[in-house]
Amino acid sequence: MVPTHDPQLLKGVLSLLLLRLLAERESYGYEVVQRLRELGLSDIGEGSVYPALARLEREGRLQGRLVASRSGPARKYYRPTPAGSQALSEGTENWLSLAAVVHPVLVRRLPDPSTTTLPTATEDT
Repeated sequence: MVPTHDPQLLKGVLSLLLLRLLAERESYGYEVVQRLRELGLSDIGEGSVYPALARLEREGRLQGRLVASRSGPARKYYRPTPAGSQALSEGTENWLSLAAVVHPVLVRRLPDPSTTTLPTATEDT
């Protein structure tokens, strides 16, 4: 079975992942989708990635350039701008800080329900 990921969680981190992958290597949209799928995000689609790339470009965090393709129309390759590199740095720091708080809470052992007693309500008389 192919794992699925919470779309809301993925939406929150997609821009950061795109900036990171494009900082590693300039890529075009479909290639970025493939790279995300190779990382284990098999349920991510072009319908999420292309709008996010366009938004990051509008925000000045990505720079795109058209490159002629031998197999069809020109492809738009993206790479981070200085503002995108700054956003990547800050976003990574924020993500790691949040994960450092959330991860220990989510992985700690839950108490055994059979040995846990609930407080009882007392009546005021």
